Amino acid sequence: MAELTEKIDIKSMLPEELAEYLRSLGQPAYRAKQLFRWFSAGCGSWDEMTNLPRALRQELSERCTLSAPRVLKKQQSAEDGTIKFLWELHDGNAVETVVMRYHYGNTVCISSQVGCRQGCAFCASTIGGLVRNLTPSEMLDEVLFSEKESGLPVSHIVLMGIGEPLDNFDTVMRFLELINHPEGRNISMRHISLSTCGLTERFDDLAERDLQITLSVSLHAPDDETRSRIMPANRGRGVDELFRKCKAYYDKTGRRISFEYAMIDGVNDSPEQAELLARRVKPLAAHVNLIPLNRVDERSFEPSKPENLKRFVNILTKNGVNTTIRRRLGSDVDASCGQLRRKMTREAK
Repeated sequence: MAELTEKIDIKSMLPEELAEYLRSLGQPAYRAKQLFRWFSAGCGSWDEMTNLPRALRQELSERCTLSAPRVLKKQQSAEDGTIKFLWELHDGNAVETVVMRYHYGNTVCISSQVGCRQGCAFCASTIGGLVRNLTPSEMLDEVLFSEKESGLPVSHIVLMGIGEPLDNFDTVMRFLELINHPEGRNISMRHISLSTCGLTERFDDLAERDLQITLSVSLHAPDDETRSRIMPANRGRGVDELFRKCKAYYDKTGRRISFEYAMIDGVNDSPEQAELLARRVKPLAAHVNLIPLNRVDERSFEPSKPENLKRFVNILTKNGVNTTIRRRLGSDVDASCGQLRRKMTREAK
């Protein structure tokens, strides 16, 4: 047999694509469902797939990759049980995943890229820039192997880890198809949140798909001067454009948008900014998540003082804005996204 070229990422295929590929190998279509179920169960070895013929398993192992990340580090919070994983990928790169416990079930926060190109000034994930995009199968593995390693069944997913999901748009859309598929994990789109720093050129594409996910916009400032200073993605787009696109998304999908707002001392926590934020979000019937900033070693920002956070909340509430202060989970296990990966990278040098 002629030497095979680059192996196929078979785990990123949907069942109908698997069926077509297996037919090309002379296999019956029903094998596709068997394979997809093994993939969706977090199977990490061809040998485990005992209902497939040995000859087929051998052929697939020669032609296809079967991804299985390795735990580089696992941290569990003594305070709230939050579990943070640092996963080593096949090429030696690493990403973070966090499993959080809530009263309604367990949520896994996953990454979409190795590193990030967006450059947010308060974030550890973007230090060092973007290394590469994740594949759909690698994103799927974050969910599946977090479940296996933690022993906690996952019911909700947030795409708020390392990377900008809309900067890896096609991969993220395929991941959502895979994780939502009724033959696989079948996690409801309504239990999935996608967080973006505001790549507005992708909002219409997302709205057209009408996925019933929750769109979370990392806003962090209601004015261009502040937002452009701490979030380079705002430059060339602007807050007015961001809210115009948010309104169009809301009108198209009927899905309420959530705005994430990290409270940074002396930067974005003034009464004037609270009033402006209220005016901007109220027409969208939006929800605002205020996030006490997690300190990052390489950054100089500090979380807002308790009295300023309380004042900010009161102004939003007075203006009729649905507001919550996000509970700080995992504060004793490198809580800020990207910190664990950054720490391990420094130690390896």
